Amino acid sequence: MILTPICPDNLAGVLDRFGFGLYDAASRRVFHQIRATSFDRAEGSEAESHRLAALALARTCGMAVHQPGVRCLFNWDGAALNGATEAYVILHEIAHFILAPPERRRLVDFGLGPGPDTIDPDRAERATVLPPLARAEEEAEASLLGIVWEARLDQPALASFLDQNWLEGLERSAASHFSNVVAGLRRRGLLGPLLRFAAGVSGISLAALTRQRAKSEKGQAAAWSSGRTS
Repeated sequence: MILTPICPDNLAGVLDRFGFGLYDAASRRVFHQIRATSFDRAEGSEAESHRLAALALARTCGMAVHQPGVRCLFNWDGAALNGATEAYVILHEIAHFILAPPERRRLVDFGLGPGPDTIDPDRAERATVLPPLARAEEEAEASLLGIVWEARLDQPALASFLDQNWLEGLERSAASHFSNVVAGLRRRGLLGPLLRFAAGVSGISLAALTRQRAKSEKGQAAAWSSGRTS
């Protein structure tokens, strides 16, 4: 939820001011990728296409996904992902999966405590293993990494950038915070080309992953076309 709503007529100016505060090339490049996307959430068949693309990335990164119809109390229950949610939520959970060490991947909500969609917050709270500051740092990294992936997948990353309050504190520390998180993700090697990154995570060859993505996109296009004509 946006803490400080921005009038659409003022958005371009606000984004300009944020961009002017970014002094390193890597942060400016990441921000320009995000800014080039839509600030409106996808709907209908387009939203479903985005969800399927996000699920394909989740599986490629080694995440199990619950079957449709399974009641999920958490976005990640320590074993599998809730796939019946929006693409941007799925991408955010993939980012958490990548950032978490193997022992925390077995925990509800990655041991970070309950999130906004958690149905059983008491259980998630009991599974929490990180102190508040470390949790906040990892949440920031997961937020931005998921947003970057949205941009790379031609999804409305700017909508998530606004919803997740990256412009909050615009006149104080917003730009420097963004740059610090970008630097941290770069040090981890997480801001390279999406297909090459996913290939490295999954152990699948880049050529095979390229073919897999092309097949997935073909299926999504067919589903979208069917939705238009039904």
